[in-house]
Amino acid sequence: MKISNIKPLAQGLFWTAMTTLMACDKDKENDSIPSAQSPKLTFSFAFDPDQERLDNFGNVAGVPAGHAAQSPSFNGVSAHYIELTPNAFTPLGNGVVLYNGPQTNAGGAAAIDFNESVVVSEGQVFKRIDLSSIPAGTYEYIRVSLAYQNYNINFLASGLELNGTLASFVGFNTYIGEYVIGSETVAVNDDKLQGYWGFETSVFGTTQVQTGQSPPGATTVPNPLNATSPIPAGSCVVTAQFDEPLVITGNENEDIQIVLSLSTNNSFEWIETIADGKFEPATESVVDMGIRGLIPIIN
Repeated sequence: MKISNIKPLAQGLFWTAMTTLMACDKDKENDSIPSAQSPKLTFSFAFDPDQERLDNFGNVAGVPAGHAAQSPSFNGVSAHYIELTPNAFTPLGNGVVLYNGPQTNAGGAAAIDFNESVVVSEGQVFKRIDLSSIPAGTYEYIRVSLAYQNYNINFLASGLELNGTLASFVGFNTYIGEYVIGSETVAVNDDKLQGYWGFETSVFGTTQVQTGQSPPGATTVPNPLNATSPIPAGSCVVTAQFDEPLVITGNENEDIQIVLSLSTNNSFEWIETIADGKFEPATESVVDMGIRGLIPIIN
């Protein structure tokens, strides 16, 4: 996120308010148990390396001079928040909040609880929501707060072109007990701010793990509504417009499926020390692991 007009205090107040909102929403969910036969709104993810590559403001963006990037091969993703938004002037949190992921204060601050999060692969159902619980209305936009990504990337080491697995935490703050990158488990037991990552490689039968943190404000989070409905700095709330508004009548008798197509177009970006377009982790620094756009597809 590169939006600098929201100060840390405002960000903290926002997430405190969102935590309260989340608790209220969960109570509402528990008040009514939907029928297993009732129509559902279903969410899944797709990963598209050919989708437009966007910047924080929803503009098409190339790779900056002095940087290089590649389109990762995704294994899985997790989201923390889903909201339907009636129009471009609806503030974040004032639409219909459909989902809030588990949170914890185990690390000392409000944080996504990674070890209770749901991680899904492409096409796998992430969330089902009873349609009868969604207020009737017309929704032009959707907001999805991404929390975690796991993908494979190519890299160069000792003259060899190799492949490794990267676990990338892009939520506002994440409490991580432990996580598995590819085959290796990393214990953290602490909070990690947006941009924390773990990278696993295996060369000649030897597996190595490297961890790091990208700079604050470096993770791209496209929001084409920045002028009318900004998001907090350090969050990963990606905003996108439906091609045709999603209309909920309250009388649905069939499921509605929404595929959240994420742009992975050169989404893994680093500073080049040798201008060869190849990531060399020994000498080159990761600067961006953000998603480069979202297209919500209604089926």
